[in-house]
Amino acid sequence: MSNLFKQNVNIRDYKLVLDEVQEYISTTYATAFDDDDDRQKEQIKLYITKFIEDKNLGVNNLSKEQLVDKLYFEMKEASFLTQYLESKDMEEININSWDDIKLNMADGRKITLDEHFNSPQHALDVIKRLLRPSGAILDDESPMVRGHLRNNIRITAYAPPVVDAKVGVSASIRIVNPQHLCREDFVKKGTATPEMLDELSLLLRYGISICIGGSTGSGKTTTLSWLLESVRRYKRIFTIEVENREFDLVEKNEQGKTMTNVVHTVTRRSDNPKRVIDVEKLLEYGLTTNPDIIGIGEMKSSEAYGAQEAARTGHAVVTTTHTNSCEAAYPRMRTLCKQKYDLNDKTLDDMVSEAFPIVVFQKELEDHSRKIMEITECEILSNGERKLHTLWRYNVVENKIIGGKTIIKGYFERVNPISERMQKRLIQNGMPKLILDQFLEGGFSDDVIAHCVPGVSGRELFTPKAVAGGNG
Repeated sequence: MSNLFKQNVNIRDYKLVLDEVQEYISTTYATAFDDDDDRQKEQIKLYITKFIEDKNLGVNNLSKEQLVDKLYFEMKEASFLTQYLESKDMEEININSWDDIKLNMADGRKITLDEHFNSPQHALDVIKRLLRPSGAILDDESPMVRGHLRNNIRITAYAPPVVDAKVGVSASIRIVNPQHLCREDFVKKGTATPEMLDELSLLLRYGISICIGGSTGSGKTTTLSWLLESVRRYKRIFTIEVENREFDLVEKNEQGKTMTNVVHTVTRRSDNPKRVIDVEKLLEYGLTTNPDIIGIGEMKSSEAYGAQEAARTGHAVVTTTHTNSCEAAYPRMRTLCKQKYDLNDKTLDDMVSEAFPIVVFQKELEDHSRKIMEITECEILSNGERKLHTLWRYNVVENKIIGGKTIIKGYFERVNPISERMQKRLIQNGMPKLILDQFLEGGFSDDVIAHCVPGVSGRELFTPKAVAGGNG
């Protein structure tokens, strides 16, 4: 241990040390916090180290290195939250008040932290700092804001008067796709069977648009990411996301050569209407770049109309939306489309059914496992009627609490094959008959897939190197 903690150490309360260091850095090195690169980070730590050594300052139960790190995190980053934001096992941080913080872990555990902010004002100051990179300002005029920390971290925050002043701030910080999941991970976690995943991947590859429905935290973003990942080697993909990018589909080989054909785009907010770039505008421009597949992070407004138009004009579109079931996805899409054009319900129902014949419904169960509860096909019959076929379903057979822990048991069931109309469409889109036959039989042999996709081993077709996956 350094001499700082061996002799004549001026042991102080942490808060007092923090106040002294903050005043010193802000007055002596006012521009030290302007940049965010690693070199600047180390420089700030050197300034902090020099100050506490010169003043011979110490805090009980902290080594010099621990004290420097804690001071840095408090001044520059997210205070004690920094370690959790950087954890690969973290999924969500819920700040109910300055002294009540809950963690949702990737493995389903829910943890109440013993740590908390020093005061309501301290909590508010840290959340304001976290919002700064996205340009969001949390104050009396805007007491509810949404922003992002990095590409994969979203934050929604509430300040007084929306919440009580004694609370300080409430916030939900969601780390989207903190893990790296491949096909086998979905199977191991019990989200779906190999056959379900293979069929969804093939449907998208051969031009069938898919909408993934579910509530927040159901894992729909994870499934969307994997689907795009599974076809990125064969298709030109154009992605659209709101404000910050979470998809990362560009793949390079060991020599640094790009092996994929991908364009990632994000929207832009602005007080100046001329500077606003929304999902509809990106979709309009994206269609001119000749994509095979368009990935839209979420349909939650009038962009649904443009999405269904794209899906009905030769482009495969895969997206997500908030819904309570496969069947409810179509009224949901109809409602969103009406925000653009107030067409009659029958016309819109036919349009969204044609656009998104396949709907996946995903849910987080009480045991915190995520399941694809149902996959459906909506067939438009020759008389104009719509018929919903359930292709796959998850059946719960046991749900009980043992020792305070919820135990759910169930099984996936293949209910119906895809319709003859869908089969014809897949053949027209280039699916080899050998693969279609095995699609209908409920399984794919490596030999058949390798034969139909020269140079690609059977499992390689459905097993990308890795894909970011999380809570969605």
